Amino acid sequence: MMPGFPRTVVGGVSLPRLICGTNWMLGFSHTSKAKDQLIKDLFDTPAKMADVMEVFARAGCNAVMSPLSEFMAQAIREVEQRAGVEILWVCTPSYAEWGNPDSWKESVDFAKSLGAQFCFPHQIVTDLLIDRAHQRLDPLLVDHLRYVREVGMIPGLSTHAPEAITCSDACDADVASYIQPYNAAGFLCQVETDWLQRIFGKAKKPVMTIKPLAAGKLHPVTGLTFVWQTIRDCDLVTIGTMSAYEAEEVIEISLACLEGREPDLDLQFTRSKKVLVGEQAEAVDRANGSGSHTK
Repeated sequence: MMPGFPRTVVGGVSLPRLICGTNWMLGFSHTSKAKDQLIKDLFDTPAKMADVMEVFARAGCNAVMSPLSEFMAQAIREVEQRAGVEILWVCTPSYAEWGNPDSWKESVDFAKSLGAQFCFPHQIVTDLLIDRAHQRLDPLLVDHLRYVREVGMIPGLSTHAPEAITCSDACDADVASYIQPYNAAGFLCQVETDWLQRIFGKAKKPVMTIKPLAAGKLHPVTGLTFVWQTIRDCDLVTIGTMSAYEAEEVIEISLACLEGREPDLDLQFTRSKKVLVGEQAEAVDRANGSGSHTK
């Protein structure tokens, strides 16, 4: 039996509170075009993506968030076969013509056909259709959410605008959750993090936070500790990694945060840290064949 990870309920579905993100496997580094290309070169097959996603799945984190693509669907199916567990897909489609219902209905139908359980229109769609002046969602976005529900998926909003939460709640929109950037650096956050904490705390539905490490700009322990300690028990964290090793590490850090203990990790070591480890430095020197270390 697979180990468990703390879970919450979104739209009536049990989800792990830690979701496998995919930017670091699909080529969205938020760093440079060169870094984007490196990622794409490293993850050029669904099987390579599945190697990372499988680590999450076997730890009880059987959920993934990503854009809509057959490539992604293939990776999900492979993980399900390897781990023997259903992967819950939070799909965030965007549309060639967001103002054309035929365009987004086609994408929603495609998401359903690929097996997505959740369909949250991407920020590029959502944030254009928030009626801040009247504290509501544009009728076109309301129609979109209604259609997602009609085809049998769970609707929500992927957004960078905190107003998406307040406006959705004010008009009682049919959303199960909201995706929002949230990290200690304030990276891609449209207001200060204390404001986001207040908004999340009052939200009527669970919040799926993204970018907890600010696209690699924060140390994992630093970034994850901040997010886990400042969200509610019903909220979730989405994090992407570039390797199975990183996946194991962020899972352990997350569990440690939730359990109130120190993470069980081997720290990375460099020569400049010899003075910090005392007698351990002697063993390092012997292993490296560099002689004894003088205290």
